[in-house]
Amino acid sequence: MNRMAGWVVVRCCLLGAFAGLPDRIVSTRGAAPPDGGAGFALPAMQSAVANEPTVVFWTGFDAAEGYDVAKPLRGQRSWQGEGSGGNGLVTDFFEGWGQQAFIGYAPPAPKDDFLSVWRPLQAPPPKPEQPVWKFSVWMQVVDSTNGEYDDFRWRAFNSDGQRLFALDFQNATLDINYLLDDEAGFRPTGFTFDPDVIYLLEIWMNFARNNWQAVLNGQVVVDAQPITTAGARLDLGDIDAFWALRTKGAPGDNYLLFDEYTVTIEPADHIPVTLELLGLNSRKEFELYVHAERDRRMALEATVNLVDWTPLATNRLSEGYWFFTDTSSAGSPLRFYRAREVLP
Repeated sequence: MNRMAGWVVVRCCLLGAFAGLPDRIVSTRGAAPPDGGAGFALPAMQSAVANEPTVVFWTGFDAAEGYDVAKPLRGQRSWQGEGSGGNGLVTDFFEGWGQQAFIGYAPPAPKDDFLSVWRPLQAPPPKPEQPVWKFSVWMQVVDSTNGEYDDFRWRAFNSDGQRLFALDFQNATLDINYLLDDEAGFRPTGFTFDPDVIYLLEIWMNFARNNWQAVLNGQVVVDAQPITTAGARLDLGDIDAFWALRTKGAPGDNYLLFDEYTVTIEPADHIPVTLELLGLNSRKEFELYVHAERDRRMALEATVNLVDWTPLATNRLSEGYWFFTDTSSAGSPLRFYRAREVLP
């Protein structure tokens, strides 16, 4: 991928030879193009942001930081918890990575059906000129061996202790769902996960525009959603790891492994635009998604030589994404695409 003055530029060989793309992609349901054509799913490509992020909090859970594998995570290094059940530290479950944290595996007390662990950030409120924050973590839901399967979640809270949103990994079905702070309950993402895979989860938040987005191994799994639908304070108090039993009194021995738990303030005023390449449909036309914040107006252009660019279309992303079919691409062996925001 090339980067040019705020544009996202992606090289597309329309005969199927896609070069230089990441080799990690989350498993999905219904990866075929919306029209049922003979397309194929490819990893998404994200634009870069200039400068370096500011680290609000980071931990690799290693001994050098003061973490002890002989003790629960809860109670170490300001980590707090609610509920009961297994939590602690292990060594090299992510091979070569040192120590990782986990929740699950050991059953909770009979009265409990959940466990939550979190580390208060105690961070100042987002600045108007730096509204974009990112939470990232390497994670794996390790499968059960006892025939019981539970849910594992990442939940964002503000400094008032109000839950804002959550991303749910449902081990019984392998579905990924999300939750807002309304009364609508869990919403499906249409994506699934694999308990044998280690994932990089990135949750982007723009507090100025009340948007969040979830990205798993480079694939956008939750398009821009409101951080709050209820007028809650727009800041970040903590992001917890949450274990929810599917059946009280019958916990699975599944568990959530996680490492490189990081919160950063990004040097940008918007969540990066993502171009997701779908490939060719049955009419040999190239299809792609543009993922961006809700209500941003985006422009797409194409070229074969990176010099002469042809405008394709503009669109306001009312739902945080734009499915686009390039009807002019049929018969072209090579094409580059770029996208940018069109300002009023």
